[in-house]
Amino acid sequence: MGEGPPAEPWLALEHAASKATAAMVARRELFTLPGFEENLASPRKLDLVSLSYGSYLKIDELLNLQQPLSQPAHHDEMLFIVIHQVYELWFKQLLHEVDATMRALDRDDLLRVAKHFRRIHAIQRLLEQQVDILETMTPQEFNQFRDNLNPASGFQSVQFRELEFACGVRRTEVLQWIELDAAHRARLERRLNEPSLYDRVKALLRRRGFATDSPAELIESYRQIYSNEAEYYDLYLLLEDLIEFDERFLLWRGRHVRMVERMIGQKQGTGGSLGARYLERTLEYRFFPELWKVRTYLGQGTYA
Repeated sequence: MGEGPPAEPWLALEHAASKATAAMVARRELFTLPGFEENLASPRKLDLVSLSYGSYLKIDELLNLQQPLSQPAHHDEMLFIVIHQVYELWFKQLLHEVDATMRALDRDDLLRVAKHFRRIHAIQRLLEQQVDILETMTPQEFNQFRDNLNPASGFQSVQFRELEFACGVRRTEVLQWIELDAAHRARLERRLNEPSLYDRVKALLRRRGFATDSPAELIESYRQIYSNEAEYYDLYLLLEDLIEFDERFLLWRGRHVRMVERMIGQKQGTGGSLGARYLERTLEYRFFPELWKVRTYLGQGTYA
């Protein structure tokens, strides 16, 4: 017979414990092998011995970040905090992916750009789906702890503003409503001063021989790419990724507007904004406005 675990439950447990102990011993012995010390810095050596799922992911610290303010704590405030903390984590990952996308655009590496957009679109779908979870909370339940949020508001999310700036929507007037420390201000100023995602797309098009100096030239360049799909297929796919990126942000904004209206009607937002009325106006913003406008002229002659 093989050396599988015994059939009796208590023997199976003993067998598993014995295997785990053997693995730990083998791991410790690894550090005593000749030459190991020279190839591994001692701080990292200690990390490998103590590293676990919880320590690697900082689980204890993460799970201590949810601190409801209502007294007594309202059941749904936990959901509200978790959802918005998760949003901020996904904003961080989106910034990470957008930065990588911009670097790939600068290298003319459109295959890598497509790979990054595949992940970006998946995250965007998840952002929209999170609204479904928030809407399991009724307006009455939300209003029982909403006053504790004031004057905090999602309107003040520094990462979301950074994401808008990185993509080319640079509404600096919103910063008057956000308390920025030196690090946050530096991050936003950097985004304002460096080329945006849209700037890098235009630079790529110029390197490929397309005119981009005016909105009219850009629309005509887009029309040429769409009208000659086989010749410019890599650019054609890039434009479709860009429009999907923009559209999915609009879909998420739209879901957010309707969710806010469902929860608080036309009340003022906790951060001093106009609430749903303010959010409604954000649906006008486009990262790539000329890419939307060109749709009107596809199948026609030169844009005029």
